[in-house]
Parts: sequence; C-alpha cells; structure tokens
Amino acid sequence: MSIKVRAGLLEEPLRRLYRARYMSFLDKLERRFGFIAIPGLIRAVVTLSALVFVLVSLNKGFDSYLSLDLARIRAGEVWRLITYLFVPQTGQFLLVLLALWFLWIIGDGLEQAWGAFRLTLYFLAGMIGTTVAALLSNSAFSNQMLFTSLFFAFAHFYPERVFYVFLILPLKVKWLAWIYAGFLLLGFVTQSNSYRLALIAALSNYLIFFGPGVIQQLRQRKEVAVRRQRFEVQSRSEAEPLHKCATCGATELTDPSLEFRVARDGEEYCIAHLPRPANAAV
Repeated sequence: MSIKVRAGLLEEPLRRLYRARYMSFLDKLERRFGFIAIPGLIRAVVTLSALVFVLVSLNKGFDSYLSLDLARIRAGEVWRLITYLFVPQTGQFLLVLLALWFLWIIGDGLEQAWGAFRLTLYFLAGMIGTTVAALLSNSAFSNQMLFTSLFFAFAHFYPERVFYVFLILPLKVKWLAWIYAGFLLLGFVTQSNSYRLALIAALSNYLIFFGPGVIQQLRQRKEVAVRRQRFEVQSRSEAEPLHKCATCGATELTDPSLEFRVARDGEEYCIAHLPRPANAAV
C-alpha cells in the first residue's frame, strides 16, 4: 500500500506541471482569439444536420450540392468546404436520429469540460484537417472521422460514462473508444494511402490536443516505474535483519530480546551461541 501511495505522490506533481503549462497556453490563445468561440456549436451542427436530412429526404440528390467535391470546389462552389459537415451518412431515419442524439450529448459534454472556445478550436482544427486531407489526396471524404475525433475527446473526459449500445447493451465510453480505435487501426493497416492520410489528418486535432499529454503520461509512468523499483529495493533492504547468529540463524526480527556480539572470527552470534575464548576457564 505504501508503495502505491508514494508512487502516486511522485506522479501527481508532474501531472500538475503539464496541466498548468497546457492550460496556460490555451488561456493565452483564448485571451487573444476568444472571439471565435461559438457557444452551442455542436448543437448548431446537429440542428443543421437534421435540417439537411429533411431536405435530402424531400428532394433526392440534394446532398450532391453540399458534399465535399473537390472538382466542384475548384469550379467555385466553395460553400462545400462547410456544408459537407451537415450531410448525414445514411438515409435511415432511426440511425440519423440516434447519431444526432449521440453527437448532441458529446457536444454538451465537451463544452462543459472545455468551454466554448476550446471546443470551437478543436472542431475547427478537425474540420481543417479533414479538408486538407481531401485536398492532398484528391478524394472526397465525409464528416464521419471529424465526429470520431469529437467522440475520442469525449472519451478522454468521460471514460466511465455508460452508453447503451442498440439501447440494450451497457458499455463504458472508454471501451467503446478502444473498440472503435481498433477498427480504425485495422483500416489504417489494410486500406489505401488516401484513407491513411485522411485518418491522420482528421484525427490531427486529437493528436494536437491530447498527444502531448499522452507522451507526458508515458514519461511519467516510466519515471514512476523506476522510482517504484528503487523504493521496493529500499523496502526490501529495510526488512532485512541487521543481526544474524552464524550458528542458529536467529535475528532481531525473529526474537527482539536477543543480544548479538561479534566474535574474534568476525562472525556475529547471539549470546547463547557466542564462542568462548580458547583460554577461558572450563
């Protein structure tokens, strides 16, 4: 128990130091660029996505005017750099409803944990990353991986929160995130280079915001492991006896009442087994 307590005491100052530096940097950005904060940003995204879904349902093919089509963007339809965010990935009403409800919860949680400015900055970074990936790979990507980065950020802040998959199976957010990350890793290994580029770019906001913290935690764990090992060595040395009889093996730990002496042969003995001098009277 004492080992765990001391290890935690060693680790916590490093966490506070990193958190202070990280928050100080974001605070400076907020003081300078706080005007870009959009309160209720994700709620607005959900509302516009629901509106687009209704329009697409009433007018088949309407989403073709909003999707991220690079050829059309080069032709001057620059609104697509924004409107693709609101295009649903399925035409199934129930699935869209669940996805938007899930996104609404994620947005509220992140805004509560981060504040409007940080969430806006995170969302803009993800949007830019996804768009840049599309430009570099000459492909059209959806908004799915951008919203994936929002989910991973939510899992970072609320790992123990429980969601019911298919409204039946309860799973903690951290396990959902690990499962999702496993599928993404599998796709990264098996899919094309354009997919890999899109994945890295779309998750660049997560890497920027949380990557330094992950690296710092790995360093902390390494340092804590080294210090814990040192502490265990010291603990073992403290548990070793200072005195041990060379004849019977008794120590001050087995019998605190014993007294020990060092004989002429250099060995240590308890009083009962202390060798007598050769010229001692019989």
